[in-house]
Amino acid sequence: MELPAVSLKAIILVHWLLTMWGCMNYFFPASYAWGNFSVLAVGIWAIVQRDSLDAIMMFLTGLLLTVLTDIIHISVFYPQKKYLTDLKRFSVGMAILSLLVKPVSCYFVYQMYRERGGEYTFNIGLVRAGQDRSSYEPIDHQDDPPQWPDASKSAQHPY
Repeated sequence: MELPAVSLKAIILVHWLLTMWGCMNYFFPASYAWGNFSVLAVGIWAIVQRDSLDAIMMFLTGLLLTVLTDIIHISVFYPQKKYLTDLKRFSVGMAILSLLVKPVSCYFVYQMYRERGGEYTFNIGLVRAGQDRSSYEPIDHQDDPPQWPDASKSAQHPY
């Protein structure tokens, strides 16, 4: 079963809207807004430069990092029940919804990274995972052996 193609513009629009709604109330610190909106700015860079692997990889990395920071922001700054108004409830709900949608967005952005020519390989220090294509040799176009021996090479001794 093939998943539908999702536009990068649609992903950025959804996360922009959810982040705006998540920032409607001021109980999240400014780092929540700065982190999410700066990642969306990198996503706009990925839209503008359609063939850039760096832009789409930085957007994917930013989305993955904001998953972690959103978890921290929501868990640390969640308001107490006696201070929970309807506006705060809506704002936190949108922040949680944005957090839940981000892994799906990361999957689609990773597929876009693959379409732009990215590979499975990633390096972290000495650990290397994925496909290594540095020693890849195509087998469909083999070079024919030369008909005559190379005159620059001397003949080998039989013993």
